[in-house]
Amino acid sequence: MLFVGINPGVRSAETGHHFAGYSNRFWKLLWEAGLVPEPITYQDDRRLTEFGFGITNLIARPTPGIDTLSPAEYVAGWKVLERKIKKFKPAVVALVGVTVWRAIVPLLEVDEETRAMLRKSPCPGLQPVTVHGARIHVLPNPSGRNANFSYGEMLEAFRALSQYLTAKNAKGAK
Repeated sequence: MLFVGINPGVRSAETGHHFAGYSNRFWKLLWEAGLVPEPITYQDDRRLTEFGFGITNLIARPTPGIDTLSPAEYVAGWKVLERKIKKFKPAVVALVGVTVWRAIVPLLEVDEETRAMLRKSPCPGLQPVTVHGARIHVLPNPSGRNANFSYGEMLEAFRALSQYLTAKNAKGAK
């Protein structure tokens, strides 16, 4: 599975680690949702591969927020991400933030009816579309700046992802 953030924040750029912001709850959510078997922090981001996960960003340029990101950066980032998905073939791509989902919906190779349906429902959870065979799962952005979701709602979305992966792995083991 591949986690995809929007872009690195300033602290992530300074530390060289994903989701390193002081108020970011990504790592806590991974543990509490059962996605990782032990508590880890941003300093352990390279260990995600031990658990079958990769991590990247849609846009590589660090910013204090997303307000200065241009539409062209989203398009260029999607092209790079799509190549990564095609190359590494994750079973699931977890978009960390509804904003990432909204940014890529116009870029997906789907018919207009499907695109219109996808635009109407930018809610967390498994989406009815694949990219190079990878299922898309949208997670709330765990940044402390995200006032759109409570911690409980975030945890519920991360747990749903964990349950999906557990069920998928159980099916594959049979």
